Amino acid sequence: MKIKIRQALGSTFPVLVMLLALSSCNTDETQTVATFDNLVLEDDFNTDGVIDTTIWNFDIGDGTAQGIPGWGNNELQYYTDRPDNATVENGFLLITAKQEDFNGAQYTSARLQTKNKFQQQYGRFEARIRLPYGQGMWPAFWLLGDDSDGSIWPQIGEIDIMENVGDEPTQIFGTVHGPGYSGAESVSKNYTLENTRVDTEFHVYGIEWGPNYINYYIDDVLYNQITPEDIEEETNGQGEWVFNDRPFYIILNVAVGGNLPGPPNAETEFPQTMLVDYVRVYQQ
Repeated sequence: MKIKIRQALGSTFPVLVMLLALSSCNTDETQTVATFDNLVLEDDFNTDGVIDTTIWNFDIGDGTAQGIPGWGNNELQYYTDRPDNATVENGFLLITAKQEDFNGAQYTSARLQTKNKFQQQYGRFEARIRLPYGQGMWPAFWLLGDDSDGSIWPQIGEIDIMENVGDEPTQIFGTVHGPGYSGAESVSKNYTLENTRVDTEFHVYGIEWGPNYINYYIDDVLYNQITPEDIEEETNGQGEWVFNDRPFYIILNVAVGGNLPGPPNAETEFPQTMLVDYVRVYQQ
């Protein structure tokens, strides 16, 4: 099977890591890393043409039907479940943004998520991905809190493991959103790659998440840690840490346009594809 769900059997091993001259981190910043090594979900996308809908759901539309036109960000794409926009080929999940007239939109793409099928609180979430390129591209690998108790965003929390704007192929960033620090006021940190790009090579994007921290990784580089103390400091005590009271589900998508990247321009080439080699989740 391409999806494997396993009972977690192991433990967490805390170690201290002193970051020395890592980009976007203070050189005196000590961060706690919890190594989660018990695999509980794995999708290697090994069956051509098949997306396992026992794990993945499709979000459909432009957000209007969900009460959030433009998916809350003035995005321009219409998400579909068509193979044109999401399929599996040669061991990769392909999420493809296309320029086409479709149901009133000028662009189509896909957004896959695991709500009510796979949700977890704490652990390591990672994916190996090659990103699209071009002005207006907005690929993301992220987590959203379960809203089954009636809570709404940003009270449910959002953990953006990886985002990129397509005209900055050496920059990625990780972000959290919650009450008092959402949208443009979110808490975020970026990382600049050297001698490599996100659109020409695959990279592993991940977090390790415990009760009082979220560690952000690209490949083997720990480039950020966000804690309740960071939220308190960044919001002058007004923000609330909401990452210890509910499980979160996984989302993979490629948006087109929106508040963050702006719209495509005349130099943006279509189609653009995000290739996902695997998605893995580990647990304590």
